[in-house]
Amino acid sequence: MAFRDGPFENLKVPLAWTAAVVVVVGVAGAILLLAGERGGPARDPGLAPVRAGFDAGAAPVGGVLAAPVRWTGDAVDYVKGYFFAVSENRRLRQEIVELNAWRDEAIALKNLNARYEQMLGVKTEPPISMVTGVAISDARGPFARARLVNLGAGKGVKVGNPVLSEHGLVGRIVGVAPGASRMLLLTDVASRTPVLVERTDARAMLTGDGSGSPRLDYVRGQGSVQEGDRVLTSGDGGGFPRGLPVGVVAKGVDGSWRVKLFSDRTAIDYVRVLLFQDFGQLADQNALNAAPLAGLGTAPSPTPQQAAAIQDVATRRAAAAAATAERVRAANAVPPPVAAPVATQPAATQPAAAQPRATSPRPAAARPAPARPAATPPAEPVQPTTDTPTPGGPE
Repeated sequence: MAFRDGPFENLKVPLAWTAAVVVVVGVAGAILLLAGERGGPARDPGLAPVRAGFDAGAAPVGGVLAAPVRWTGDAVDYVKGYFFAVSENRRLRQEIVELNAWRDEAIALKNLNARYEQMLGVKTEPPISMVTGVAISDARGPFARARLVNLGAGKGVKVGNPVLSEHGLVGRIVGVAPGASRMLLLTDVASRTPVLVERTDARAMLTGDGSGSPRLDYVRGQGSVQEGDRVLTSGDGGGFPRGLPVGVVAKGVDGSWRVKLFSDRTAIDYVRVLLFQDFGQLADQNALNAAPLAGLGTAPSPTPQQAAAIQDVATRRAAAAAATAERVRAANAVPPPVAAPVATQPAATQPAAAQPRATSPRPAAARPAPARPAATPPAEPVQPTTDTPTPGGPE
């Protein structure tokens, strides 16, 4: 049923009067609002209950009147989003592409940073200088296993320097150029590395044969190797420092002992070259020279402890020298043994009266002297020895 078909079909409202009523109501509401908002010390306390009642009644009305405004704003936003969805979608797709590139780069940098941190954790005892580089190419063949590293003589690299990754020993340097060097891996057929078993300290030789796991040859001792034992460099021969991690012992298919290398856990990209030549560089030669052995004028003044030790050594040496001199004097004071006289045989068995006398007498100077018993030469005195007993040894 339409509105005009109802009981109010004949109702007619004058437009002028309706507008006047609306204006009056609006003015009254405005006056009440101004009266309710006016503050200050001049506020009449008697109007407080009226204001409270007005606020209580106006709050729901304000919420109802504000609802269309909210709905209108939501509708405008919805329509605006609908019309601009295509352009927004394109912008978001472009951002996703850029963020994917940043994500890939961040993952690569994170992995690189983790490997660098592991390589920085590689330390030797005593400390040895190291330089870090990258393996730039791979020379691989049926038996050959070698790499080129972007470190050369300009960085102090020399032939024989050990090469480490973040996990363990990789090989050694066999050729050096000004800006690059050749690294021979442990798996190369020409590789020979002296190693030891950490559990039993048994010595062996790690021999490369072109496979991924080199052999463990010349193992010393029965039962000195078991599966799972850690293998370290032994330092024999002076080519490698002692204690560098190499791998774990495993049983090969052919029954021989082999080593699973720690360096096979990741790709051999980033390496550290130990600037190691011999064990002489691991000790400070100046520190090995004690103060009494240093040159005059260059040695520092000894500490009280050193001075007491020097005085003790001098006292012991003086006492040892006095004891040696006393023994020499005692040996020289013993008289030499007296030798028995040697009996002489007579010249002839006839009596002296029956012997004919010489016709021509010899001069007195030519007469032979009477025989005397041979005297034993005196014993030579014992000479003191020049060896001085060492401090703390037997005196």
